[in-house]
Amino acid sequence: MKVEGFELRRVAMPLVSPFRTSFGTQTARDILLVRAVTDAAEGWGECVTLPDPVYSPEYTDGAVDVMKRFFIPALAAAGIADATSIGEVLKPFKAHRMAKAALETAVLDAELRAEGRSFARELGSVHDSVPCGVSVGIMESVPQLLDAVGGYLDEGYARIKLKIEPGWDIQVVRAVRERFGDVLLQVDANTAYTLGDARHLAKLDPFDLLLIEQPLEEEDVLGHAELAKVVKTPICLDESITSAQTAAAAIRLGATSVINIKPGRVGGYLEARRIHDLATAHGIPVWCGGMIESGLGRAANLALASLPGFTLPGDVSASGRFYETDITEPFVMRDGRLDVPTGPGLGVTPVAAILDELTTAVEWVPV
Repeated sequence: MKVEGFELRRVAMPLVSPFRTSFGTQTARDILLVRAVTDAAEGWGECVTLPDPVYSPEYTDGAVDVMKRFFIPALAAAGIADATSIGEVLKPFKAHRMAKAALETAVLDAELRAEGRSFARELGSVHDSVPCGVSVGIMESVPQLLDAVGGYLDEGYARIKLKIEPGWDIQVVRAVRERFGDVLLQVDANTAYTLGDARHLAKLDPFDLLLIEQPLEEEDVLGHAELAKVVKTPICLDESITSAQTAAAAIRLGATSVINIKPGRVGGYLEARRIHDLATAHGIPVWCGGMIESGLGRAANLALASLPGFTLPGDVSASGRFYETDITEPFVMRDGRLDVPTGPGLGVTPVAAILDELTTAVEWVPV
């Protein structure tokens, strides 16, 4: 297979409602899509960067720049013929894992479409569908939050994740528990706390949470290991896990007992599978995190979440959770689950008319 070039496409997708976390509020997603064109097929990848470097050092304009100036020329010089070689070719370039992941996913999708194989089969899927979890942002009031949680439970979501930060944590979890009982519940701090908050975070222990996600700064792996000695709620790492190597170190240090695998954050779905395999070997449960992806990224995440080690519901919500109009045929939840696509490659493609309507910029970069 010969890669002929990459199309970098920006699409603007309004959210159905603002989504607030400790690192900012989103009202729309400026999504960078990558289309790989080969002599055998085309493939799609989604870059999950945010407009600003607040969740990670990466940001969307930077991803475009690094792809054009460094990554695509390097792939052209190497004459890549398959997706498995992309990681090695781009290894000399530090970080920028989300940009690398988008390129790798696009080429892998094209490769699998040409061969008639599905993304899920390639990764090692064992399930036809996966349970859906939903992430609930920080809101103006507790009653507003309770109404939102009740609505998601009525829709059939199997697990609720609450975003928390200092001043919006214990009382919020207590209110949800009191209203909704033993629903599967976890919290996500997005690095909003310090080790000095350990005793405060231990007040979450009586609420029988599945986990507390990334309470401390991403570089404070030792701090998470110390925190795990104080709180009984399982510690889950998100931002701290950027590769199988960092996952192995966190597990060895006792800094995490659950791992959130976000493929973009770790450099792609092939590295995500390596982290899954590592965690499974150590008896560490994993789940698939989300970055408010379009249907393209959602399809790939569903494939990943259908691997055997993904024993907790992930952030693989239906299209309607975030978007009134998705760029693919919408993913619709049934009985709290989403079907894993089985068609060639990702198993979905953009709806041309919708994609064109939402597109704000397109650039072709030949190889």
